[in-house]
Amino acid sequence: MIDISLNNITKNYGSEEVLKNISLDIHRGEIVSLIGANGTGKSTILKLIMKIETPTFGTISIRKNATIGYLSQLTSIENENIKVKDILYESATNIVDMAKQLKKYEEKMNDLSNKNLEKIITKYTNLQEQFISLGGYELNEKINKIVKGFKIEHLLDLYYNTLSGGEKRIVEMASLIIKNPDILLLDEPTNYLDIDTLEWLEKFLKNYQGTILLVSHDRYFLDKISNKIVLIDNGKLDIYYGNYTYFLEENEKRIMLEFKNYKDQQHQIQAMKQSIKKLREFGNISNNEIFYKRAKSIEKRLEKLEKFDKPKEKIPIPLQLNLGNRSGKDVLTINHLNINFLDNIIYDDASLTIKYQEHVCLLGKNGSGKSTLIKEILKLSDNIKLGTNVNIGYIPQEITFDNNKTIYEIARASFDGDESHLRSALAKFMFTKNMIYKKISQLSGGEKVRLKLFCLMQQNINFLILDEPTNHIDITTREILEDTLTNYEGTILFVSHDRSFINKIATKIINIQNKKLVEYIGNYDDYKNLKNREISNKKTSI
Repeated sequence: MIDISLNNITKNYGSEEVLKNISLDIHRGEIVSLIGANGTGKSTILKLIMKIETPTFGTISIRKNATIGYLSQLTSIENENIKVKDILYESATNIVDMAKQLKKYEEKMNDLSNKNLEKIITKYTNLQEQFISLGGYELNEKINKIVKGFKIEHLLDLYYNTLSGGEKRIVEMASLIIKNPDILLLDEPTNYLDIDTLEWLEKFLKNYQGTILLVSHDRYFLDKISNKIVLIDNGKLDIYYGNYTYFLEENEKRIMLEFKNYKDQQHQIQAMKQSIKKLREFGNISNNEIFYKRAKSIEKRLEKLEKFDKPKEKIPIPLQLNLGNRSGKDVLTINHLNINFLDNIIYDDASLTIKYQEHVCLLGKNGSGKSTLIKEILKLSDNIKLGTNVNIGYIPQEITFDNNKTIYEIARASFDGDESHLRSALAKFMFTKNMIYKKISQLSGGEKVRLKLFCLMQQNINFLILDEPTNHIDITTREILEDTLTNYEGTILFVSHDRSFINKIATKIINIQNKKLVEYIGNYDDYKNLKNREISNKKTSI
């Protein structure tokens, strides 16, 4: 059964054609992931389905009576002066209202002298059957399960307008899931989630009794839950029936086949052109009209031939991060660190050493103190020491520049060199030609990361600290950043919930456990295997 059908959809924004005559059927129970570079129209498709936007051409059909839940990139709860727990119960308003009505009927049924008792019992029985079919008696259990899964127990009695942007988004997603719609539309659902919550969400969505259409750049997440990948490129769709790993393998095969078909056709075209040339030469020599006619016939066939475009090779080119003066062997040392906030103990006698050229990922649940530790390192508080000749470069979660300035103006202020060398250096960070005059306000998340890295590299940075560097950047840009940081010869400390990114970059994991910093050698998969063994050993010993 088809839940969503897009038929020959074209979407224009002024003169820009974002989607070009696309068609897509999404069947009941599928988990479909839209992928592609930022700006290719992924979020637009979700907005078209929700009728927030309208197609320039084409039609969209939704299965009759199907309910839809939509998580946008921006929070959409209008009444902000409301407690979180009330938002969650509002998600099941119909069930809550039924529960109230059932209670009223129960009170009336206690009066055995009531003349309308039989009618009341009938109404009660009918309503109770409906209440049971909607899972009314399991509502509290269901809400508690989702609250625990998203780890928002501590937010229940807080007002929505006092929450951070990330907390608001998580509450909105929890509220959406409680509604249990037939179709879930999720735009970047993994933003702001820690890894434990991500893994819980993966299991939940994998077992969801409905249809899911989502947009995500989290490759690990896509691999775990998707059974159909839809690549949007240059306004068109390419469909892959499998998870993200299948997409990578199949996409490579398709590109190779496209190259083969393109080369074969180019040989055919050259052969046809050669035949035309020879036939005309024979016609000139023999003065025989038949050679000209044959040449003309081949020429017409060549004109009618539907020519293949040369496939684009999408090979991420690493940025050039040149190491300044190298640091000493011990880059960062933390000894017996204690941090309290009001009555909350964040770190209790925590210690850590980071060596030269280590790429360290700091892991921990949301609220465990990752950003707090980075702030302490940056201000070099007590019990924190830098090694000799260490020069820190920091990239925060939200990168800010003067929005009225251009890439060129920001780069010029940090670069010591002439015009030609500046342009050459910017080109190595993928800022070429007229692009350098683009205003900061027009930059994507990935472009801001590249510009920040450019500025830092002018300062001979040998210790990079990055807080969620993959936020708001697409898969291609993530891969470029991964290759860049993998090849970086300095030391890196970074916070990330992108498990694919961690696997590619990290040589050591530091996990925040019980207010302390616990070291695991290797990347995320190595860390996960060790944790699983620890859990298994504990169960065996019990």
